[in-house]
Amino acid sequence: MAKIKTAYVCSDCGAEHPKWQGQCNACNQWNTLSRVNIGPIKESRIGFAGATAQIKKLNEVELENVARLSTSFAEFDRVLGGGLVPGSVVLIGGDPGAGKSTLLLQVCTRLAQQIGVLYVTGEESLSQLAMRAKRLQLPLENLMVAAETRAEAIAAHIETHQPQVVILDSVQVLQMEGIDSTPGSVTQVRETAAFFTRLAKQTNTVVVLVGHITKEGGLAGPKVLEHMIDCFIMLDSPAGSRFRTLRALKNRFGAVNELGVFAMTDLGMKEVSNPSAIFLQRGEVDSPGSVATVTWEGTRPLLVEIQALVDEVSSGYPKRVAVGLDQQRLAMHLAVLHRHCGVTLGDQDVFANVVGGVRIQETGADLALLLAVLSSFRDRILPRDLIVFGELGLTGELRPVANGQERLREAAKHGFKQAIVPFANRPQQRLPNMAVHGVQDLSAALEILSSY
Repeated sequence: MAKIKTAYVCSDCGAEHPKWQGQCNACNQWNTLSRVNIGPIKESRIGFAGATAQIKKLNEVELENVARLSTSFAEFDRVLGGGLVPGSVVLIGGDPGAGKSTLLLQVCTRLAQQIGVLYVTGEESLSQLAMRAKRLQLPLENLMVAAETRAEAIAAHIETHQPQVVILDSVQVLQMEGIDSTPGSVTQVRETAAFFTRLAKQTNTVVVLVGHITKEGGLAGPKVLEHMIDCFIMLDSPAGSRFRTLRALKNRFGAVNELGVFAMTDLGMKEVSNPSAIFLQRGEVDSPGSVATVTWEGTRPLLVEIQALVDEVSSGYPKRVAVGLDQQRLAMHLAVLHRHCGVTLGDQDVFANVVGGVRIQETGADLALLLAVLSSFRDRILPRDLIVFGELGLTGELRPVANGQERLREAAKHGFKQAIVPFANRPQQRLPNMAVHGVQDLSAALEILSSY
């Protein structure tokens, strides 16, 4: 009897090791190695065979204008880059209860009115799926559903009914015959993802995989799973908020870091076409430590409110807490404030937050963050109609940010009358009803702030 070859695979990065050890040598994570059996995958078990690929020169490849499939949600299409691409594999992840299955069920029931759609659930029964669709008042006809976890059986259904879109909920419960490991293990997730990726390419079918999230907030399963698929989307659900943000972290057919905003209602997900109006719902009473800024998300500007709270240290070391912002940049900017402006906050706790649960991943909010901190520290209220953006350097200079003119026009459209921006982002022509102050460094921005 042939000896079974085994290896120890890291659940975080997918690196293989010949023997068990406490720490992975590739990603330095602890207690992530699990034993798997390694064996060749037989073609008969895969269920479909592909022809030998022909070698061509790049200029000989025929370019085809592939028509994308609209999800009927403009925000979802924006994140995908214009819609679903035939033959692509899309992976969507999110926290439990974020609304992944709800959003996909809404998309499937609408698409099924025009094309063939198969929804495969491995975590719910068909009656539970039908009850949820009925509660959301979705059309129940035309959508094909199945409760199955075996990859070969799902492939047989796809070959028989030939749907254009297939939803697999979720990849952690799928399994392939002949692999001696439990569903959700590193080997099963890797092999089933590779199986359906190859199936999607050969049948020109859109395959949407639903993935689970670990307690650290990352995608459960091997890291190689994110490399196999064409598009990776994360659905975030801020605690205590009914709004959901959909962000593309990887997209071979569109731009990354696109942001879609949804609101969870009694009838499922409802897209928010003007998220700036939602995230700028400020209170009736003006308070120190609040300022509005314009961040750039993908292909559009987004107005958000940044709040800061500065308080005396009660005991121990001063705290530096940032929610929705980079905490290391907060500490770095406080050092710039002390060095170039003489404002020391070494004996103060500093807390910063982006209202609405939005996470800012660009540097255009640097100036707004510091002005909010100074407003709270000096207990001075900033004008409600003031908009601020700009990147701050370590020498105290203000660097320009991309799409500055579009940011100013978006702010003017929402009624802002004053703006403090980097000198290079000044508009070429005067904007109506808006006074724009272009500054070259942080000290000049503080001088304008002292005049309010």
